[in-house]
Amino acid sequence: MDLLATVTVLGVLEQAYFALQVIHARQQYGISPPRTTGHPEFEQIFRAQVNCSEFSVFISLLWVAGIFFHQAVAAACGMLYLYTRLRYFQGYAVAAQGQLGPLYASARLLWLLLGLAVAGLLAHFLLPCCSPWMAVLVWPLQHLGAW
Repeated sequence: MDLLATVTVLGVLEQAYFALQVIHARQQYGISPPRTTGHPEFEQIFRAQVNCSEFSVFISLLWVAGIFFHQAVAAACGMLYLYTRLRYFQGYAVAAQGQLGPLYASARLLWLLLGLAVAGLLAHFLLPCCSPWMAVLVWPLQHLGAW
């Protein structure tokens, strides 16, 4: 669980960085909460942060995939996801156009985590390790450390 916990803390730090960028832009352009409009550069930074708000979905999928499928695989997907979200945020804060690559990459990684989580849960509930046929099916995954 140490890998999952590390990715979780890094994700929280990334979200804090995004929030600090919005706070800084509010101060720089004199835009007080609850206003969300004003200087165009503030609006881009604010929208970039809002567009990265699926963090609870990411954390949920990260942990379920890590616990029920494989911790290292889920953590690697999580690190890639955090990297693509950072690239998206930094690019969107400068110019909204042309940021579809990191956005699509992060969406694909969320779908991959969902697939890993579902596969792990299905295996956990539907394939009891005590049956002989299951031992034959699971052996390659156990050998690779994925089970």
